[in-house]
Amino acid sequence: MQALSRRLVQQQQQSLSSSSSISSIKFIYPLSHHYCGADRPRYDSTLATRGVGHLVRKGTGGRSSVSGIVATVFGATGFLGRYVVQQLAKMGSQVLVPFRGSEDSPRHLKIMGDLGQIVPMKYNPRDESSVKAVMAKANVVLNLIGREYETRNYSFEEVNHSMAEQLATIAKEHGGILRFIQVSCLGASSSSPSRFLRSKAAGEESVLKAFPEATILRPATMIGTEDRIMNPWAHFAKKYGFIPLFGDGSTKIQPVYVVDVAAGIVSALKDDGTSIGKVYELGGPEIYTVHDLAELMYDMIREWPRYLKVPFPIAKAIATPREILLNKVPFPLPTPSIFNLDQILALTQDTVVSEKALTFNDLGIIPHKLKGYPIEFLISYRKGGPQFGSTVSEKVSPDSFP
Repeated sequence: MQALSRRLVQQQQQSLSSSSSISSIKFIYPLSHHYCGADRPRYDSTLATRGVGHLVRKGTGGRSSVSGIVATVFGATGFLGRYVVQQLAKMGSQVLVPFRGSEDSPRHLKIMGDLGQIVPMKYNPRDESSVKAVMAKANVVLNLIGREYETRNYSFEEVNHSMAEQLATIAKEHGGILRFIQVSCLGASSSSPSRFLRSKAAGEESVLKAFPEATILRPATMIGTEDRIMNPWAHFAKKYGFIPLFGDGSTKIQPVYVVDVAAGIVSALKDDGTSIGKVYELGGPEIYTVHDLAELMYDMIREWPRYLKVPFPIAKAIATPREILLNKVPFPLPTPSIFNLDQILALTQDTVVSEKALTFNDLGIIPHKLKGYPIEFLISYRKGGPQFGSTVSEKVSPDSFP
């Protein structure tokens, strides 16, 4: 009995000492403090309500630093997404990457950040609970989702409008999302002949209605290593010896380097809130006709320019059967590259930055000219390798080729 009583006394003393030590720890670091998350509502935020430029940072600003930004980037596995993820990771942000394909879809993004910075998260865009799950721990949401052609499973309206509206609504309900950036497209208008541009305009309207503090960015046709204009042209030219020009190739466009668009997104994200609720049109420093841009492509791949001018009615007739059969056949149809009906319709009108629009200058960025480094990826199409091929700049007649 005496031994048992001694053990009980020792246990009481130990519990008293541990409780006193815990109380001392609580005095220095309160465990119920809202930063620990123990008694916080799930979607509550302790961060400031305007901008993210003043978030608490740690480190020198590189990949191993902490910028304070936890960004969910929808569409991160796409063309623009990889450049946005790279620039966010480069400044020490944690990037949540929702993906719906295989586990290999976001694999190329993992190496862009330090350990634990890039977090792939599988989700279903049609499942609201999974969308909330990938957004739960974020304080910034970027919507880069977009599709310039329709498939049997996803229409323009669902991808460019309904999904954008859903993300903005969930972000508003979240309560802790400081910034929402919606990437649209230059030329988006409810009166456009292109269904893609009309759906983008509807998406903008729905996003601003659900999340009035959102920032809308409208990039022009983007040029880069994985682009969908120069690459298809070069591939078509190498395979068939010419490229088709819709109309007479006089439609004006204002292509922009994809890295500049990514820099514009990050610049809007880092400001003190001046870009909140505003719309920016991001076009390159030069305006090209479609013919001039094709000449630039031919000059880089060192092939003699050959064109086939296709009137718009004929181009539409060639591209229409895919759209008619899309949901009527029991198998998926090939992805359109050159003869995309919606892009043909968009090319019937000039697409340039409007005069009074906010541009790269308002974001503190000077965009690159296309001629030079931004299109050097096309050297892979040169016959015999990067150092070979006919030199168009010398204007050698094709009849003199051996």
